Amino acid sequence: MDLKLVVNKRTRNMAIFSFLIVCFVISADIASSCQNTDDFVGASSPGDIVIGGLFAVHNEMLHPEEHPIKPVIQNCAGFEIQVFLQTLAMIHAIEMINNSTLLSGVTLGYEIYDTCAEVTKAMASTLRFLSKFNSSKDIVEFKCNYSDYIPRIKAVTGASYSEVSMAVSRLLALQLIPQVSPASSAEILSDKIRFPSFFRTIPSDFHQTRAMAHLICESGWNWIGVIATDDDNGRFALESFGVQAMSNNVCIAFKELLPAYLSDKTFHTKVDHAVEKIVKETRVNVIVVFMRQFHVLKLFKKAIERNVNKIWIASDNWSTAVKISTMPNIRQLGTVVGFGFKSGDISTFQDFLKNLHEKPTENNKFLGEYIMLLSVCAHLEYYDFQMCISNQSQDDLMQNVENKQHIWRDDFLNANIEPGFIHSTILAVYAIAHAIKGQCKDRNCKDPSAFTPWELLEELKKVRVIDDDKEIKFDSKGDMRTSYDVLLWKEIDGRMEITTMAEYDTEKGDFIFEDDEKKKEFLNLKKVQSTCSQHCRPGQMKKVTESPHTCCYECVYCPENHYSNQTDMDYCYRCHNKTYWAPVNSTTCYRKTIQFLSWTDWFAIFLLLLSSFGVVLIFSISVIFTKNLNTPVVKASGGLTVCYVILLSHFCIFLSTVFFIGEPTELKCKTRQSLFGISFALCVSCILIKSLKILLAFSFDPKLQNVLKCAYKPIPIVVTCTGIQVIICTCWLVFRTPFVMQNFSVPGSIILECNEGSVVAFGIMLGYIAALAFICFIFAFKGRKLPENYNEAKFITFGMLIYFIAWIVFIPVYATTFGKYLPAVEIIVVLISNYGILCCTFLPKCYIIIYKQETNTKSAFLKMIYTYSSKSAGSISVSQISLDSKSSGSQATVSGSCKAEKNSSNGNCHFQVPGQKQIKEKILPKNAVRCVSRKRLSSI
Repeated sequence: MDLKLVVNKRTRNMAIFSFLIVCFVISADIASSCQNTDDFVGASSPGDIVIGGLFAVHNEMLHPEEHPIKPVIQNCAGFEIQVFLQTLAMIHAIEMINNSTLLSGVTLGYEIYDTCAEVTKAMASTLRFLSKFNSSKDIVEFKCNYSDYIPRIKAVTGASYSEVSMAVSRLLALQLIPQVSPASSAEILSDKIRFPSFFRTIPSDFHQTRAMAHLICESGWNWIGVIATDDDNGRFALESFGVQAMSNNVCIAFKELLPAYLSDKTFHTKVDHAVEKIVKETRVNVIVVFMRQFHVLKLFKKAIERNVNKIWIASDNWSTAVKISTMPNIRQLGTVVGFGFKSGDISTFQDFLKNLHEKPTENNKFLGEYIMLLSVCAHLEYYDFQMCISNQSQDDLMQNVENKQHIWRDDFLNANIEPGFIHSTILAVYAIAHAIKGQCKDRNCKDPSAFTPWELLEELKKVRVIDDDKEIKFDSKGDMRTSYDVLLWKEIDGRMEITTMAEYDTEKGDFIFEDDEKKKEFLNLKKVQSTCSQHCRPGQMKKVTESPHTCCYECVYCPENHYSNQTDMDYCYRCHNKTYWAPVNSTTCYRKTIQFLSWTDWFAIFLLLLSSFGVVLIFSISVIFTKNLNTPVVKASGGLTVCYVILLSHFCIFLSTVFFIGEPTELKCKTRQSLFGISFALCVSCILIKSLKILLAFSFDPKLQNVLKCAYKPIPIVVTCTGIQVIICTCWLVFRTPFVMQNFSVPGSIILECNEGSVVAFGIMLGYIAALAFICFIFAFKGRKLPENYNEAKFITFGMLIYFIAWIVFIPVYATTFGKYLPAVEIIVVLISNYGILCCTFLPKCYIIIYKQETNTKSAFLKMIYTYSSKSAGSISVSQISLDSKSSGSQATVSGSCKAEKNSSNGNCHFQVPGQKQIKEKILPKNAVRCVSRKRLSSI
């Protein structure tokens, strides 16, 4: 029956306050101080085998004094609808088993106690469980061996909270009484050394914290806050979550611990501090909460007042709490994503609740208390109705509620069902029943002493229960590896509904979505940012700052040859081999391009044109010299054979440039330097012979002439000089041959180039050419003052200078140049030196042959040689006179101008030395000058 009372706001607030007082009074009265041990029991039913139950039906134990003086169990307050429903689930499961054939006539009884969420109260209840069966004074006997000891109960279901279960389990372990909890999830309870008789029908917090960390990581959050209760359960959950968060690269910006008991005087202060911390940490938009429901209520009330809007990750303690989801303005808090225990079919339990008002209350004080509270608070709206039933009240105000009419609401209990807890409670009872069945196969279990609790414990380890057509069992740690439901609080039709978004498989560690719509809801969570730093894009990596948290970092670009292809990478990957590269800020590696000085490159084409022009020039010179074979200029150049040899060497030098272009091969690498070196050595050797010949022809120094005559052996000199270069190149090719090399120094490219094999050999080859060129330069320099129309030595000197300058510049340029244009540097130097020598050697002669044909005759050459020889002879005579004067002891010196007069009668030359008598001496007769001229011409 539903009652609705419409009152104005002021009247409504007064009514709520007055009924909160009544709620407390009823709670305190129902859970009054026990006068005897039976008053301590919350709900009971007799049976052949009795199962104990521990549930926190009230959320607080009253403490009239700050510090207790007498060891008295105090009253409890704050009725918890959700836990009350778990006691009903236990009763329903036992009734279902008793009405079935599972135990074949053996009935189960129960004794359910209220722990009031306090370890002290739970320990007192546990002592009663340990008391000896059929002991009228509830005596707990002390024994060294409890193997034959028969306690009051065979097994215990509970407790509601892990901290309570830890304490209870240690006591129960004295007699190895099985304890199966439907709600205590602390990871430490899986330790069978410390808690050998503890089992649970839910996964441990290890799986829950791993699922939370996985969800946070998948959503792209790495900067979060955590709030937990300051008790064993909260601290263990916080520790477990911290480990899982670290392994998923999630950082905890702050941790807040709230007192475990509402009676703590610092509770509200610490709640205010926690909310203030949440408000200040603007970058933290995700808060993980490991707390009990009544803690969360207090926290959320304050957070709503401060207009906090975050994403809240709910633990299994409160993820399905209807009294929290129906709070006024709960939608202002943001989004709640929670993890709840996997539920099964609880339809029979829902039917059980429909007939609950018909159940007697004599043996169920919890039900009697609920009916009385329901009668007082039924006229209030839904949320106020809940608060009237479950909130703490003042104990200094009392009213008489004896005359209140009893009212029943079918919808309220169904609306507050938390399916996961109900299902796990029923599962716990059935697991114990199946273990009892195993013990009762060959025993008369109507006799309570038929088996002991420790025997039931061994049977429980082997139990297999069918749930939703799946066989589940306890693992070696006493846990049932069931799944989690990932819950999303959504506003539907103006009300906050708790919906299932996904399932978390604890074995695989993955989220399972029913459909794309559910997955879309999950993906929408990623729109919220909760990071210490901005996400690093692909192509960037994290650079840790001075912050102690690894989640606080700067984003820097990946360096060259490194890449990152995901968001928020800690480091960049290096391209796996040298054939790949990556530019700065790259998301992938690219295959390097193969580069070399190709035939189609514009610069290569330009160099080839220059070489081709040189070849054309060589053929043109060859044609000109062939047509003017018998002219003095051609003869003076050494004859057609020498000219052809020189031109051939120039042609080979131009040809060698071709091997520097195109894709390098072993043949090209071996051929290009050898061909150039031998050809150049041959060219310079021939020019050296010409320099010697010229110096020999026009030298009037007898001593020098004798030396030159002995040294002047044209063919042996050319063969020897060229042969030495051939030996150098051969040794080079045999011992340290050039080869094709891949150069990776240029980013993004592989330069195919020729490695010279030996820098020393390369240097010796060039040094040898330079030595020949230097000798040639010295001889040509000495013969530079030749007749004006016959100045080949002067041009040879100039050509050698061009060679030296080109190769001196080449060395530093070649050493500092890299890339595909490195061969072009050497080509340029080769062309410059080759063009310089070719042009200086042959173009002046071609000019005379073509444009000064009158000077290219025998008579013109004789006249030129005659004139040059006459001057040379005169200078020699003057030198001799000067020497004679010195030898005779005369102090006179030859100065001024010396004039030679030719006397036709006696054929003598007369010299006049200023300040002296005329000296007449027979120096050179005219026919001697003519003889000298003929010799010079014949030698040339």
